[in-house]
Amino acid sequence: MTSYRLVGADGLEYLSATPGVLGGNKTNRPPLYGRLDCSSALRAVAKGTYQRSRVFFASEADAISAGFRPCGNCLRDRYKAWKAAQEA
Repeated sequence: MTSYRLVGADGLEYLSATPGVLGGNKTNRPPLYGRLDCSSALRAVAKGTYQRSRVFFASEADAISAGFRPCGNCLRDRYKAWKAAQEA
């Protein structure tokens, strides 16, 4: 059986039989999450500079609870809302 390493709402990694629906970069400050087909993430993966910091989430709620912010590229509206909340 294939298992996938996901990050839960508590920020800890766990193994799951189901793949994640969102990807993230844990080295950004604050760390970010986005769609698996995000062009920014795919470019970083292609360069080979992203794999060690790449994480996956089962849900957006898990990503947010773990302290990740939305990607400014693939989740632009959510990022703008997050940024406005940070500035308030």
